[in-house]
Amino acid sequence: MGGNTLGAEAVSAALLAMEEQFVADATGGLATAVELEQQAAALGDERLVMRARLCRTNMAVRTGDIAGVARQVYDIQQWAAEHGDRNLEARAHGQCALIQRLSGDAAKRLEHSLSAVELLDDTATVFTQVRHRIRLADALADTGAMDAARQRYRQAEVLARKAHQWELLNDLLNNWAHYEFESGDFVRAREVIARMIEHAEERGLQLDPPTLHTVGEVQAANGEYAEAEQTMLTCIARYDAGDFEAVADLVYYQLTLARARRGLGDHVRAQESLDACRARCVELGMQEVLVQVHEEQADLHAARGDHVAAFAELKVFIAARESLRSQEREAQAQARQAMFETTEAREEAERFREQARRDPLTGLRNRRYVDEELPALIAGDPGLSLAIADIDYFKRINDQLSHDTGDQVLEQVAQLLEIGLAAAVPGGFVARLGGEEFLLVLPATPLTDAATTLDSIRAAIGGHDWHDITRHLPVTVSIGVASVRQCSPPSQSAALATADRNLYAAKHEGRNRVVAGLSRERLPRAYRDRDVA
Repeated sequence: MGGNTLGAEAVSAALLAMEEQFVADATGGLATAVELEQQAAALGDERLVMRARLCRTNMAVRTGDIAGVARQVYDIQQWAAEHGDRNLEARAHGQCALIQRLSGDAAKRLEHSLSAVELLDDTATVFTQVRHRIRLADALADTGAMDAARQRYRQAEVLARKAHQWELLNDLLNNWAHYEFESGDFVRAREVIARMIEHAEERGLQLDPPTLHTVGEVQAANGEYAEAEQTMLTCIARYDAGDFEAVADLVYYQLTLARARRGLGDHVRAQESLDACRARCVELGMQEVLVQVHEEQADLHAARGDHVAAFAELKVFIAARESLRSQEREAQAQARQAMFETTEAREEAERFREQARRDPLTGLRNRRYVDEELPALIAGDPGLSLAIADIDYFKRINDQLSHDTGDQVLEQVAQLLEIGLAAAVPGGFVARLGGEEFLLVLPATPLTDAATTLDSIRAAIGGHDWHDITRHLPVTVSIGVASVRQCSPPSQSAALATADRNLYAAKHEGRNRVVAGLSRERLPRAYRDRDVA
């Protein structure tokens, strides 16, 4: 891109290329993603910014920065969920699954992998459909659920073949063989490897060195040591020719080569391969592989009949393994802490948001909630009815008794409104508009049914035993009802205005009653302009 300003379509296309193919050079991919994120920000396109940011975090994770980007990935996932971007949310869950895998939490990895697949819809590309199913199969295999994993691998294989996604199918078979190998089912692993090789030959695909390494591992596990040796020598030759995804690839090839040569009884060359692997591990700081080197060294000593040296190396192996586990637990703790802090912050923000939409005295929804939610409810439900309820002579209660008593009345009326509405219209809600005024929303409820329900609620309030709160003063409510069907065009302001005028009519006609469906010719002035209580 070289500093050139791209349009939205060009940025989107560049991001799609990163999203739908494996970027071998993670460091270069990170730089590209950073530039695309800057381009998207310059365009002011938040959706493109989030896509680019997710690509950037993906590359960052592959370069080893797990804890540093965990918060960002979870924030992207939350943004996508709030904005209804299912594809971005699915990809974010996929990235969360990768972070959990690297953090050692197989259960959380499976949870995110499953969420990613559940979010897929008809707008997802075939590549995305297959890739997320592969990830789910991998996650299942990682928990030891190989039967379930095999089922998902087969499903993904059918999709890949149908869509002619040959390279993706090759990746699928490689992962499948790897997890069969890890589970100890070497026969099944060999069967999958055979299918992968056959597929590659049919489609003219060349297996890359990491995939060939899986082949070599399976060959060695099945006692095919000569074949494994040749496979690993091929991997090393191609690595030396510059065909590698990561500098660290060579250590894995050397370790598997040492195992193959030990199996062949070629202990001298096995030791040479193992020494080269050990030196490379020390140079690159690859403690995890170095632990495996100690284990292989113990096995090699034993194969030569030097059991004293084998026992000594075994003790080194055990100590190194425990040290590595301690380091892994620390790394996992850091990643989990980052995720916890992100989740905790999100939950706290949600709590604050919920508090801001609740009336602190009654616990009911407030006017802010109504303004946020009611317009969409009205637009999507032509059968919706709503009502405004007002406590009669509430000023008298405050003046003759106390404001504390008035608060108790408000709380009790709110509770009776909620109980009555929930029993008749479970999908409805009650909100406090302010003062002694309440809104009741009744989805999919015709006006006549709404009036009947609300009259029952009115009677329940008037018939409640108020003695302990107000002593001799009665508590009643007047209610004005409106139906969305009465409003043309339907809107929040029109529906509230109709309910408001009907409430005024209820007050004007003597209070403690429900009024619904007045014709416009008979409507008095708006209740909010009145000077009556």
